[in-house]
Amino acid sequence: MWRNSKKSLFIVLAAIMLVATACGSNQAPASSGASNGETGELRKVVLRLKWIHQAQFAGYYTAVEKGFYKEAGLDVEIRPGGADFPSVQMIASGSEHFGVTGADQILMAREKGVPVQALSAVYRKTPFVLFSLKDSGITKMEDLIGKKVGVKLGGNEELTYRAMVNSAGIEASKIEEMPVKYDMSPLLSGQVAAWPGYVINEMLAVQEQGHEVNVIQPGDYDINFYADTLFTTESIIKNDPEMVKSFVQASMKGWEYAIANPEEAAEFGLKYGSKLNLEHEIGMMKASVELLEPANLPLGKMDTAAWSELQKSLIDLKFLKEEQNLEDVFTNEFIE
Repeated sequence: MWRNSKKSLFIVLAAIMLVATACGSNQAPASSGASNGETGELRKVVLRLKWIHQAQFAGYYTAVEKGFYKEAGLDVEIRPGGADFPSVQMIASGSEHFGVTGADQILMAREKGVPVQALSAVYRKTPFVLFSLKDSGITKMEDLIGKKVGVKLGGNEELTYRAMVNSAGIEASKIEEMPVKYDMSPLLSGQVAAWPGYVINEMLAVQEQGHEVNVIQPGDYDINFYADTLFTTESIIKNDPEMVKSFVQASMKGWEYAIANPEEAAEFGLKYGSKLNLEHEIGMMKASVELLEPANLPLGKMDTAAWSELQKSLIDLKFLKEEQNLEDVFTNEFIE
């Protein structure tokens, strides 16, 4: 699901040049429809996901299918992301309005001069885990010493893994790392002892094949980084704050409905991804609920302490060189 670190750096640098053109005139992306208040027509808005269509993004599908965006005067097109369509670059280019990415990517983009700002942290508890096959006997980070472990380079998965190693007090060189991508056969064949993935996706896929697993949670090592984060650019916020507020609140309404109706929300996703399996999507949505539900905060609302913790880890692990002003990194203005 997540990408090579060198490629990510190239993408962010490319975005800077695009931003200079798109944001230099201080204009938001053009829309194909007028605002609802002026003519009654729906405002055309584009949302770029961080990955391919799946239940991980069910709240946005729900907001479309239940008419929440339409009620807000918006006609929202949801486009899949991935290595070929990285959301930070797509939104920073000025051609699209909103994106979903890992919170760490927001901080790293800000350091490179890309003026993106987080509007909502949807997955407030990280879905990332390390997992192993049951008979491996691996149940904690210390068990990985001397073992070969799959590592997805770049993005929040690598960051979370390295933060867990660091928090466990393990010398990184004592773990043999093997760069991996999406094919989980190295785990199933025994080539690697542990796999990095999302509890709502890869781990579910292995279990659906009949394998029992052991899970190492980041929370066991006091690690919890915001994952999927809704964002836009500073210029869009400045030029069209009412549209931003309408979109964010309709999106959160979609997520609230999806949490209350996970099976229905999972089924909505089938309209967006033709190869999706309903049973797997339902499992993904149900596994997401506890990661989505707020503790004592409204759904999507962000906490300064959580951003500070993430930023500190990025600097400690040399993903980030300098502290960013968190007032520029995120805002709860459109949630409240």
